[in-house]
Amino acid sequence: MPRDAARKGALRLIAGVREGNALSDQAGAIARLSPPDRARAQRLALGVLRNIDRADAVLVQHLSKKPRPEILDALRLATVELLEMGEAPHGAVNAAVGLVRGMGPKGRAAVGMVNAVLRKVSGHGPEWAELPPEEMPEWLRDPVVATWGEEIAVAIETAHQNGAPVDFTAKPETTAPGEPLPTGSFRQRSGGQISALPGYEAGDWWVQDAAAAIAARLLDPQSGERIVDLCAAPGGKTMQLAAAGADVTAVDVSASRLNRLRENLERCGLTAQVVEADALAWRPAGPPDAILLDAPCSATGTIRRHPDLPLIRDGSAIAGLAELQARLLDHALEILKPGGRLVFATCSLLPQEGEDQLAAVLQRHPGLVVEKPDLPGIAPEWITAQGGLRLRPDYWPDLGGMDGFFIARLRKPEAGL
Repeated sequence: MPRDAARKGALRLIAGVREGNALSDQAGAIARLSPPDRARAQRLALGVLRNIDRADAVLVQHLSKKPRPEILDALRLATVELLEMGEAPHGAVNAAVGLVRGMGPKGRAAVGMVNAVLRKVSGHGPEWAELPPEEMPEWLRDPVVATWGEEIAVAIETAHQNGAPVDFTAKPETTAPGEPLPTGSFRQRSGGQISALPGYEAGDWWVQDAAAAIAARLLDPQSGERIVDLCAAPGGKTMQLAAAGADVTAVDVSASRLNRLRENLERCGLTAQVVEADALAWRPAGPPDAILLDAPCSATGTIRRHPDLPLIRDGSAIAGLAELQARLLDHALEILKPGGRLVFATCSLLPQEGEDQLAAVLQRHPGLVVEKPDLPGIAPEWITAQGGLRLRPDYWPDLGGMDGFFIARLRKPEAGL
């Protein structure tokens, strides 16, 4: 493999984000790297994306004009390595010079500038520590401030800045790596190869953010119940339902994501009926006892794990997503048996995709009841006046935060009511 393969891979990923591609869609950009280099490339790219404005705030002090995008990316990478990751100055600076020199004639012409700028940047450690966290884009920050205020917005941004540890959900009567969390998940703060951890080959657990795992726990699946997981892939919640002994049907429109779901089920020794279909068009043979609807959304609650999201989205899709969520809710209630329960969830910070959806569906469906959460580890202040559950990245600051979610459990009226 070429020298500095991981850094080159990181720059390819960063360039892809600059062009509007999510990191999760760029597996091919680093597919030829060795597993350790691939992991390092991802780690470096995440570090830059999580600190891109902070790096620019330092770099602009030493640049007479804005460099070409690929050269600026190399400067950002070295800046983050120096000031955030603690890389030795000679290593980070020399690596950046080598990367730029390999970018052709215009890169070679910039070598002297890159070397001089980064040697100055290496002295900015104290200033770096005082820089504020990366701000959310206005289309997200404005509604967050309007809902919770400036102080909470900064706390959420701080959680985004800190990134996310790895959480696991364990099968009943088993445990997972890391420390137990109040809600029943497990958390490992240090890195490492997931497949090498104890219990992976045995299928004792799977990776799933602690906030996401609460949705299935709130549904309270029972052995033998017929439960539908709408928009199910990649399957963390499906596996929770199956592990509880439910008869699960997992529905999703994405064939590739359903393949991942099947692989996860097989590794963990769990079974579910997997259906590739548009959730809005699909109908079960008979009304299920319960439905879990983790609806498509803006994913704004997951920025701590996906710092590329604010850079590739502009909020223009939110109105359409909110309309889709409402249609999915109505369809789920239509196919649910009378008296059955429905858990609605979105990994969003926006009330438009959470609290507002709950208020609207209650108006559209008289007799629908919100059942307040009663689960271990749920703080009373997380429960909204409506009876929904609002989770935010700034919760659990001492434990490493959580994804932002809105979750609500609804009870359909009995027939004839």
